Amino acid sequence: MTIKAITGLASFAVGMALLSATASAQTRPEDTEVWKPVPAVVTPASAPGGAPSDAIILFDGRNLDQWVTAADKSPAGWTVADGVITVDKARGNIETKRAFRDYQLHLEWRIPADIAGSGQGRGNSGVFLASTGSRDQGYEVQILDSYQSATYVNGQAGAVYKQHPPLANANRKPGEWQTYDIIWRAPVFGSDGALTTPASVTVLHNGVLVQDNAVLAGETVYIGKPGYKAHGPSPIKLQAHGDPSIPISFRNIWVRELAPR
Repeated sequence: MTIKAITGLASFAVGMALLSATASAQTRPEDTEVWKPVPAVVTPASAPGGAPSDAIILFDGRNLDQWVTAADKSPAGWTVADGVITVDKARGNIETKRAFRDYQLHLEWRIPADIAGSGQGRGNSGVFLASTGSRDQGYEVQILDSYQSATYVNGQAGAVYKQHPPLANANRKPGEWQTYDIIWRAPVFGSDGALTTPASVTVLHNGVLVQDNAVLAGETVYIGKPGYKAHGPSPIKLQAHGDPSIPISFRNIWVRELAPR
């Protein structure tokens, strides 16, 4: 047997001895049980899509009390009827009165059944996960009719607009309600305003994973490359897009604030 082989066998024997010693040091199941801290109790909703007990209700079908017009912070002017919000494009974007950092968001949206047009002109809207300005500033997950309708893939429904195409096209037909369930992790900035941790987002569209902890390169821009500018907790914004198609509708919107990782 060569010196090299003998050395290898000796190393293997030492490794096995260390493993055996570690195993013998943990001889009880209790050695690997964790009891504290105890997770908070959250009562789930009784129906799919319903709000759990710790959720903040952003729209319950009755009014827009939790929302303001993004441009001037006046009362939100979109239409509320039959438990549904309908976009009023003339009134512009709306955003939450409250600011949020990390959260779980649920919302439901519907493209009109008689939608016309093509590509980006089919019920275009979006949810901005952190609104950093009154106009289309922030980080946008696209809302659009992408059911058997072609457009650039990083601009179809479920995309992080102009950054990440969705992993799948999970669209229902126009006229049917669609759901987004979103986990948002806001960017973190240092005391000097420099980015220390980029934003990330996970999105389920109609229960289908379409963004899997996608890391963002910065805020959404229509032309050019995204980038970051320092900001703190921010409102959630819904877009009143200027395309000529029939306005879309929203319902059942709630959010759960999450502790930082």
